[in-house]
Amino acid sequence: MILVIFDMDGTLIDTQALITEHMTATFHGLGLEAPSPEKSRRVIGLSLPVAMAHLADTQDAVLVDQLVEAYRGHYRASLVTDASREALFPGALDALKRLNARDDVLLGIATGKGLTGVHRILGLHGVADYFTTLQTPDHNPSKPHPGMVQSAMAETGVDAAQTVMIGDTTFDIEMGVAAGCKTIGVTWGYHEPRELIAVGASTMIDRYDQLDGAIRQLVE
Repeated sequence: MILVIFDMDGTLIDTQALITEHMTATFHGLGLEAPSPEKSRRVIGLSLPVAMAHLADTQDAVLVDQLVEAYRGHYRASLVTDASREALFPGALDALKRLNARDDVLLGIATGKGLTGVHRILGLHGVADYFTTLQTPDHNPSKPHPGMVQSAMAETGVDAAQTVMIGDTTFDIEMGVAAGCKTIGVTWGYHEPRELIAVGASTMIDRYDQLDGAIRQLVE
């Protein structure tokens, strides 16, 4: 059995503009200078408290909690007005359908999003039933700690040699490498391809129609 684990933001769904807008509103709402879109983009994939501490350059737990709650408020409000801004990247749905149809593949998620948001987005795109394991910071350390991948492997009973982590940031690749599994970097996400290669991506893809071949090359 092969376990294929996907990151969400920047890998499956295109949320960069939405996230950076909410970061700006969050920091301005607390009277703080907002991070640039580039800085916001760089922390996508981390758990929200870790990302906020980094962007605010603080270890003040009270301030971090305020930023986290304000950001979540902005995000919830946006779901009422424009839920369509969490679109799948081109080719992602077809790739998920192909993999889900295989008897020798299990699918998983490892993301910095909370579990409630993961369930909502998978339901929005009609793919909730495709995934056997969902790993989030609700019950795991933030990326790049290998905990999410380790939890996914433990839950499915698949060992590292037959596990592939797919992501767009160095956090995803470092997490997979630390867990001992193969890693596939995608070039359309939030960190530069050269950065993913530098931290140990096993291979890179430019389009989702290349994913099946990359998986076959690594674990089959």
